[in-house]
Amino acid sequence: MEEWKEYKLEEVCSRLRSGKGIKSDCISNTGLFPVIGGNGMRGYTNKSNFKGECAVIGRQGANCGNVRFFMGEAYMTEHAVVAVGNELADSYFLARLLSLMHLGNLSAQSAQPGLSIQTLSKQVIRLPSISYQREISTVLKSLDDKIELNRRINDNLEQQAQALFKSWFVDNPDSNWANTSLSEVASFVGGYSYKSEELTDFSNVAMATIKNFGRNRGFKAEGFKGINPSAKLKECHCVNLFDILVAHTDLTQNADVIGNAELLLTCGKYNSIIFSMDLVKVLPKEIFPYKFLLAAMLKNKIFKGHCLGYINGTTVLHLNKKALPEFEIRKPSDSEAKIMNETLAPYYKRMAKLLQETDKLISLRDTLLPKLMSGEVKINETNN
Repeated sequence: MEEWKEYKLEEVCSRLRSGKGIKSDCISNTGLFPVIGGNGMRGYTNKSNFKGECAVIGRQGANCGNVRFFMGEAYMTEHAVVAVGNELADSYFLARLLSLMHLGNLSAQSAQPGLSIQTLSKQVIRLPSISYQREISTVLKSLDDKIELNRRINDNLEQQAQALFKSWFVDNPDSNWANTSLSEVASFVGGYSYKSEELTDFSNVAMATIKNFGRNRGFKAEGFKGINPSAKLKECHCVNLFDILVAHTDLTQNADVIGNAELLLTCGKYNSIIFSMDLVKVLPKEIFPYKFLLAAMLKNKIFKGHCLGYINGTTVLHLNKKALPEFEIRKPSDSEAKIMNETLAPYYKRMAKLLQETDKLISLRDTLLPKLMSGEVKINETNN
């Protein structure tokens, strides 16, 4: 059996330190290099301060302690701790190992949780030989490759769905279609107001929040929060597959998330999903029962631009309640809307299937390493 030895994290890293601050006006939606913060990519810029492979550890904020692998060239901010393996540690293996250690529990108990480099550096980890680490990394990376492929396919499917919408409503709209408001064809439901003590890692129920909304669009299953909701939970707070959710608050300063609409395409590892008061559920009315067409309308840039005119707040952005009901749409005839909805449905259903497959791949990847560490599974068994 492969021997696993104990080390302090600082002993297996050639670099273990944060990146540097960057002004918000230097970050945009385009640029040569991604800007990596404590919670993932913040945007792009034209300068970099890192090139290579590393584990990125978020050191501040609600998600401090989260760990991701990065490969390439980027600008790492002061909220991202960069851990590069030395001759004792493969950086990819290190990232996967650290992601299992719940590093957020080391955070200082303060209003703004944070991780110190000194605390991280003293954490004890167990590693096999570098050659065995690389064998394990090869297996885990094959799962990552499939996860990334699914993401790219879903991005392409979303682009195709939006291209269809654009061809119908922007490029070739029918002058006979009625102009109406969103409130005429849809109803709006506010989310569940929860207390922090209701959140738990041990529940079959999860809550969808703005953490499920990617800065660059897309629904992220890792944003779910496990919850044991109180008796005040109502049936209307539950959300089903293919229900539409719109972000009504935003912690980003560039309004990246607010006004974004997403279909619930997966429940992740949970049996049922509710949604928080940061979101609004949009339900098609009986006179317009076309949820996929409605979703395409709200996922379009036209709706996002409309919402940007209804935002208030500074540190936390809020969407005025009038934004959704006052959004004007072109309403096709019932027969046309039905055909459009049926045309769009396979795209979103395929996206859901791929996202649910990705959930299983992530679960397999994250449970495989502990089994390899315990000896329950041998590396040669993973290739069978």
